Amino acid sequence: MLFVYPAVFHKEEDAYWVEFPDLEGCHTYGGTISETMEAAQEALAGYLLTLFEQKKEIVSPSDIFAIHTDDGFLSLVSCDINQYKDTKAVKKTLTIPSWLNDRAVSMGVNFSQVLQEALLSKIQA
Repeated sequence: MLFVYPAVFHKEEDAYWVEFPDLEGCHTYGGTISETMEAAQEALAGYLLTLFEQKKEIVSPSDIFAIHTDDGFLSLVSCDINQYKDTKAVKKTLTIPSWLNDRAVSMGVNFSQVLQEALLSKIQA
């Protein structure tokens, strides 16, 4: 599951630190831009996974153009939380109409992926 949030990067002397305006308390740092971006992706994933585990609401990301900063620069940071969480598959049995199954199969639809995306969308709503 891919998430993308705007982040504000700040430079202080020989290091950088980053904060996520939408996610209170989610921030990290690094010695270079690359290190800071990697740390930001890990911090974002950890923050979102904690919200999932605690069954708390995950706020939608703000439009990056709606965020203003006086001391730093804005960037989008993405993370795929599947690489950080327990991704053990759980088998589910479900029933759908035959015509829908036939159409989806003919289109090469990945049923598991569609169900995961739909469930995530429903959970975040």
